[in-house]
Amino acid sequence: MARYTGSVCKLCRREGQKLYLKGARCYSEKCAFERRPYAPGDNGQGRRKKNSQYGLQLREKQKVRRIYGLMEKKYRRYFEMAERAKGVTGENFLQLLERRLDNVVYRLGFATSRKEARQFVLHGHIYVNNKRAGIPSYQVDEGDIITVKESSRKSKKFKEVLEINSEITPPGWLSVDMEKAEGKVISLPQREDIDYPVEEHLIVEYYSR
Repeated sequence: MARYTGSVCKLCRREGQKLYLKGARCYSEKCAFERRPYAPGDNGQGRRKKNSQYGLQLREKQKVRRIYGLMEKKYRRYFEMAERAKGVTGENFLQLLERRLDNVVYRLGFATSRKEARQFVLHGHIYVNNKRAGIPSYQVDEGDIITVKESSRKSKKFKEVLEINSEITPPGWLSVDMEKAEGKVISLPQREDIDYPVEEHLIVEYYSR
């Protein structure tokens, strides 16, 4: 399975905003974007050229792809699924991304980043409706119960995660009981539940060229 292996801090700097890809480090003074809030590379501190419409579309597409940690082939497949579904393509697209199991684990506060959530899923620490779910791209549905494996709850790593995320508030379409390490999908995510700045119409325009 293809995956990005470079520095994720460079991705935040390239997009010109914090994407919170390294969990707790992103909230500390060690955050690379806080220390160097300019694009990576020798010319990163130079004056940026004004983006063309295509450039704006590309940057928005790349930003959202990097937030969810997807490679281009998989990302495009989600867009094609959104096009075929009823409703507004951009909103359908974001809903499909939000419903990924690794994203839900992160949103519930069971991991400090989507990358860490993906590892938890792959290593068998996450259960959906009392069955082990080892596929990060699994699409959760309304009524699904997401829990952390009982033995994993007692691990030092998970206790650290809970401490870091002790005050986290999940989006309205999810509910969580941190003491039981259990979350529930109350409803499918709506556009207003996306709490980071994204202009999905630019992504639709990019793929509709």
